[in-house]
Amino acid sequence: MARKFSFAPGEYYHLYNRGFDKRQTFLDRRDHVRFLASLYFANSKQPFYPSDWLGKNIEDVFRSVPIDFSNRLIDVGAYCLMPNHFHLLVREKKDGGVSRVMHKLQTGYTMYFNKKYQRTGGLFESTFKAQHVDNDPYLNYLLAYIHLNPVKTVDPKDWESKTIRNKNTAREFLDNYEFSSYHAYVGFPRPHNEILSAANFPGYFQNHKDFNDFLTSWINFDDE
Repeated sequence: MARKFSFAPGEYYHLYNRGFDKRQTFLDRRDHVRFLASLYFANSKQPFYPSDWLGKNIEDVFRSVPIDFSNRLIDVGAYCLMPNHFHLLVREKKDGGVSRVMHKLQTGYTMYFNKKYQRTGGLFESTFKAQHVDNDPYLNYLLAYIHLNPVKTVDPKDWESKTIRNKNTAREFLDNYEFSSYHAYVGFPRPHNEILSAANFPGYFQNHKDFNDFLTSWINFDDE
C-alpha cells in the first residue's frame, strides 16, 4: 500500500517494522548490537562494509571505525528494539535520507541474519512502515511510547490495558534493558548513544531529571 505522504527534510517520522509472520528478528544479544551498529553506519553517504568489523568486539565498532557524520542522512531521536520488531523516531535531514537509511539497514541486517541462521528470504514484513509526526503532542507522546515499549515484555496485559501495575518492576526493567535510547536520556553511558542526534529534536527535556520525571508521569498515568 502506497503511503499517503512523501518524506521531506525537516519533518519527523515514526518508523517501525516487525518480523515476517511475527517471527523473532533478534535472537541473541549480538543480533541486537549488530542491528544498532548497522543503523549507526547506514546513516551516512559513505559506504560501509561489515567486513571491517571482523575480529572486533562489535560494540567497539562505534568508536573504532571512522565515519563522517557531518552529513547524516537522518537525525535519530529515539529507538527501541523488541524481540520481533523495532521502533525509530527520526527527522529527515537530506532529501531521500529516510528511504536510503532504511534500505541499507534492513537489507544489511537481513543478509547478516540469514547467513548466521542459515535461512533465505525476507526477514521483515515489508520495506518498513512509517507515520508522519506532524504535531507536537504526537511527537512528545512517541518519546514515551517508544521508551516504554520494553514494559510489554514484563506483563503484556499491562500494555494492553495501558495500566502499569508494578511500577517499580517496570522502571527497574527499563534501567536494565540495553537496546533502546532510554539510557541516553537518563544519562547512562552506552556506545549505542552515538546513534542519536537528539539535539535536533524539540527541547522537551533540559536535563536527565526532566526526562525521568516525564517517563515517571507516563508510568503513573493511571494513578492520576
